[in-house]
Amino acid sequence: MLSSGGLRRYVTELSLALAREFPEDTYQLFSDQPFALPQGSPGNLVMGPDGGYNRRWWLRGIRQALRESGAELFHGTNFEVPYLGGTPAVLTIHDLSPWRDPAWHSAAGRVRRRTPWLVWFRRAGIILTFSEAVRREAIAFFGVRSDRVRAIPHAASELFRPAPEGPPAARPFFLFVGTLEPRKNIPMLVEAWRATREQTGADLAIAGRTRADFVPVPREDGLRILGEVPDADLPRLYSQALAFVYPTHYEGFGLPVLEAMQCGCPVIASRDPAVTEVCGGAAVHVGSVPELALAMREIASVAPLRAEMRQAGLDRAAKYSWQSTARATRALYAELAGERV
Repeated sequence: MLSSGGLRRYVTELSLALAREFPEDTYQLFSDQPFALPQGSPGNLVMGPDGGYNRRWWLRGIRQALRESGAELFHGTNFEVPYLGGTPAVLTIHDLSPWRDPAWHSAAGRVRRRTPWLVWFRRAGIILTFSEAVRREAIAFFGVRSDRVRAIPHAASELFRPAPEGPPAARPFFLFVGTLEPRKNIPMLVEAWRATREQTGADLAIAGRTRADFVPVPREDGLRILGEVPDADLPRLYSQALAFVYPTHYEGFGLPVLEAMQCGCPVIASRDPAVTEVCGGAAVHVGSVPELALAMREIASVAPLRAEMRQAGLDRAAKYSWQSTARATRALYAELAGERV
């Protein structure tokens, strides 16, 4: 199932890695909206039947598409699987933010209503999360057996690497990358930056798509609102930043943290359990404006600390890859389909 933003990146990277790692398989992408195959798709990654693109996609359209395709297993990558039918299914739950705080997802009413029923009525044989933190949370929230919920982590795209040496940035800067939405805790970041900019002399660059429910940050000197930045331009931003700062309230994984580390950028992040799990000791974790401001001052002023954090992040990021994610996901498919692995 394709969509936009982080979901599109997840589906793109996973489907490409699966098709490349397992050339004997055929992987079909389904959506209730028109889409294009990922760039560079091998021959065994194809578009599935469209199922008519009708409003009753999850009730009728997807069942029609599955019949036409002959698919042996369905992976719903965004909280949903077909409501009816006998095709074995994997259901991805990115996180529990739709239930944790409705203000974080004002448009997620359908997910809040329907996903629990899909879980309880076992329309999905296996529930997939991206971190052990969310796996434990899902087991408790949905009240399901622990063996039905598995955690397979994301990885950063190979695009994210330390950028070649070039002209330095005009001014030092801290960086945030991510969707601008209430859950990301941007007000805390801006407040901490304001408290430190006289000592650090650093700007704050904020990159990402703005969601409709985000309260805009007032413009001021040194605050650079970059909007949505093309992926190809992000490695240089990460590589030039003093640090990547991610004070998010809650995450299912926190992929921008891994992207920053893979580019050699020091990371300051919240104490969210999933983010802490991903960082694996390679970041500074904070929980308040004073703690964040202190971390920003120290990283800006202590070059050896930046070098140490840079190496720690590179080492941590090297433990993740989409090839490993694809192999673990394919093993999960085989288990559900009753194949020998």
